[in-house]
Amino acid sequence: MRGARGGGGDVDGAAAGGTALPLRSFAAPEWRGEAVAALPAPPLATLLDPAGAQRTLHWGRNYLWLAEWPGAGPVVVKQFRHESLRARVRRRVAGSKARRSFDTARALAAAGVPTPEPLLWADAADSRGPAWYVCRHVEGIEARYPFRALAAGTLEEDFPQLPAAALLGAAASLARGLHAAGFWHRDLSAGNLLLRPDGSRAGEWVAHVVDLNRCRRLEAVSRARRLRDLARLPVHRRADQRALLAAYFGSAPPASAEWLYRLFHLSFHGRHRVKNRLRGERSAAGGARRGGLLPALRPRRAYPHLPPPPPAASARDRAVWDRLSDQPHQHASRAAKLAVRMGDLLPHARGLLVVAAAAPRIRRRYRRLAAALPGPVDGSPVAFAGAGVGLRPHREDPAALLAAVDALGVRHALLRLHAWEEEHDDEETLAGELRRRGIELVVALPQRRELVRDLARWRAAVARLGARFAPYAEAFQIGQGINRSKWGVWTLGEYQRLLATAAEALAPCGVPLVGPGVIDFEPHATAAAVNWPGLGVRLDALASLLYVDRRGAPEGTQLGFDALRKAALLRAIAETARWCAPRSWITEVNWPLREGPHAPAGRDVAVDEARAADYLARYYLPLLASGVAERIYWWQLVARGYGLCVAEADGLRRRPAFHALATMQRLLGRATCSGALPAPAGAHLYRFVSADGCELVAGWSATGEQEVTLPWRPAGCILQDGAEAPPAAGPPVRLGGSVTYFVRN
Repeated sequence: MRGARGGGGDVDGAAAGGTALPLRSFAAPEWRGEAVAALPAPPLATLLDPAGAQRTLHWGRNYLWLAEWPGAGPVVVKQFRHESLRARVRRRVAGSKARRSFDTARALAAAGVPTPEPLLWADAADSRGPAWYVCRHVEGIEARYPFRALAAGTLEEDFPQLPAAALLGAAASLARGLHAAGFWHRDLSAGNLLLRPDGSRAGEWVAHVVDLNRCRRLEAVSRARRLRDLARLPVHRRADQRALLAAYFGSAPPASAEWLYRLFHLSFHGRHRVKNRLRGERSAAGGARRGGLLPALRPRRAYPHLPPPPPAASARDRAVWDRLSDQPHQHASRAAKLAVRMGDLLPHARGLLVVAAAAPRIRRRYRRLAAALPGPVDGSPVAFAGAGVGLRPHREDPAALLAAVDALGVRHALLRLHAWEEEHDDEETLAGELRRRGIELVVALPQRRELVRDLARWRAAVARLGARFAPYAEAFQIGQGINRSKWGVWTLGEYQRLLATAAEALAPCGVPLVGPGVIDFEPHATAAAVNWPGLGVRLDALASLLYVDRRGAPEGTQLGFDALRKAALLRAIAETARWCAPRSWITEVNWPLREGPHAPAGRDVAVDEARAADYLARYYLPLLASGVAERIYWWQLVARGYGLCVAEADGLRRRPAFHALATMQRLLGRATCSGALPAPAGAHLYRFVSADGCELVAGWSATGEQEVTLPWRPAGCILQDGAEAPPAAGPPVRLGGSVTYFVRN
């Protein structure tokens, strides 16, 4: 069903009007809490760990995920934070949010108010740590989606099974029962109602209430408090408001109640709109928030699963490893990092001088490249042969990983090795399998702060890995996010020493080096790194981690540059660099998915799976077809939060982005791009000739559906996911946000 969300379920166990089931307490050094005694002992170590999430259900101030409790079935785990002083004091006085939710849910169920069956609460032993609430999971419709459709006038079209009267009646019935039992919810938003068909009455729906930590039990709920709860529901049309109040009161409400309801409604939703403006508006291109005062002022909060920084660590050394997003996390605050940067003013000033000296020749070359866009920048057809993928071993099922590589069909792979680890047997086995398949392998050697500080340890690790993996590698990448302190490099002087040490250690291997691995669009950092005086190591290609997710779609601009022009600028830097060959590779890109702390860049830039597939195709196609990038690697093949595949209970699930890349590689992997076709603003058309002489056009529109005319009538259409569609009925063809491949007779 559309809008399905966990967090709701039948009120069984602690059933409506029934007797609450007995509980059993548990305590351990890490946590304490209670669980329903009739259930098997909960596997707390995995149940309360976000790494065991099967699916993200909600990602906001708190995190909800679907998990499996053996013997109890699928459950919803909600992780609360108690980081502020106020939250910790309240936790000590009134109990944690998890315990309050658990106790309230049991009281609601006993009073006959529909709510998920509460199964467990747990508190971390550390008062700053999280708390967890666990309830039974049942699929349903999160009420926010039909309420949005009601406001847009599309409820009948989007939810034909749910008439407006049933929607408003279910919400009103829930609120009436809640208040009659003496409960004031205080956060009765549409996102906290789960809708399910009433099994006993055809055509009727039942709303289940969730998110109970703010709920209070009173001797009686006053009319003002009742109306404040109702006013939080996003019912905006006057007729719908009257219908909601009539369903709640059982008849037309008193005029005073209607007036008070509208006052509360205006106040709450007005504040909500102001708050959204302060947070920043989401772009239509992909959900990324832009602007907003609050994000700039709000201090960054670490996820509860992250380990603390080393005791007494300086600001330079406060990065820790985040096992969920497979990258470091910087605990140092913005102020602490600024203080370090201020202390490094001289090397930063030197970098600016290097950039200033290189800028004229970079600008001249970029202008020549940009003038040729979107077509091939060298004026001759471009072989579309650079699609690749980054990967790490999938220890749970190595065979499934290799099967996914085979199905993807790419001929380039990037394998990341963690030089601070001792064991690399799984990586070597994977490298051997890739080599046997004829896949060209780049080995990335990212650094961490302890290796940047201890060059002898870095040299030994690189030498060991070089000797072991050189037989499989086409090149080694030295440098990973060198413009981000969490990766351990604070100045370009440190990177110079890191690179020189690695080059010395890898010299006996005879394998080329690529770098410097600047992340995001910071061309000044890239230009300074590859023109640094005395760098002493010539890179075989410019390797960049060109993430553009904060702009939304690849067509989104930053300082006037979209993804294609950003890549063109990187190529201009490579072609004019003192220490780099004129080749440009994008060794990492992805769009974070809405999957909680597994996503590497935060929820404000996260997208859904379908949009990530669109963006992958719309990133790879123009960059590779124009020749501004020779290679592009998606990071990575298997990962929750950003991977092309995700590990689930029954194996690896291939996401839409996987099928988008596999389709592109199947159709274009041996093709040549002969140029771009004329298209209206926002539309993109690229002409290809396959190895067998078949002509194709890949097209999409970044600005909504558009009709365009091809130079010939297509004999067939292949969609982004590989499915075939009937050929167009007339000369114009329709383009949308997903790529379509048109095949000529």
